[in-house]
Amino acid sequence: MARRAAVERFEVVVGSREVSLPGSLAVPRHAAGIVAFAHGSGSSRFSPRNLAVANTLNEAGLATLLFDLLTAEENAIDLRTREFRFDIDLLTERLVGAIDWLGGRDEVADMRIGLFGASTGAAAALRAAADRADSVSAVVSRGGRPDLAGDALPQVKAPTLLIVGGEDGPVIGMNRQAASRLHCEHRVDIVPGATHLFEEPGKLEQVAQLACDWFLQHLRRP
Repeated sequence: MARRAAVERFEVVVGSREVSLPGSLAVPRHAAGIVAFAHGSGSSRFSPRNLAVANTLNEAGLATLLFDLLTAEENAIDLRTREFRFDIDLLTERLVGAIDWLGGRDEVADMRIGLFGASTGAAAALRAAADRADSVSAVVSRGGRPDLAGDALPQVKAPTLLIVGGEDGPVIGMNRQAASRLHCEHRVDIVPGATHLFEEPGKLEQVAQLACDWFLQHLRRP
């Protein structure tokens, strides 16, 4: 049985332009890279699905950053109006701020950065990858809306994996449409029998392993 990596964990405050956003940074010993998570609609850094994926990445020797994309006040408003969760410009700005913040954090400053986006967070991840092309080395989308990244898609240089549930028909089409606009290395993986949130037994574990393999392939230094 493979030995699990020892993981050091920090509760952090991510400085992103004019706001400070709470987050959780996990750094395995001799980490192969760092993955920042952009959660989806109406979610937070405590998303159980993202936490499950992050745990798999940590066990494989990848560092992770989960942080809130919205302030507490913005989240309270969004729960009523849903106005912020589809504000891709705002989510991208916050994620770009987190990428820059990671560059100044001693524990992970020399690591290659990956982005993991879910739902609308996937669009923010792709736009942030285009904006910070020299910093982002890989992107993974889980049940995401990469189509909402719009004109940023052809500018993405980081290898990109789009994971979609086989029973999530409309989103499959949106992901394939977005993939057709990508000029970087990319792949669309369909998880058979899975719906949008991958709630079926074993399906989220498949997502986590696909993401883990992709990040290890593209974040490890030669």
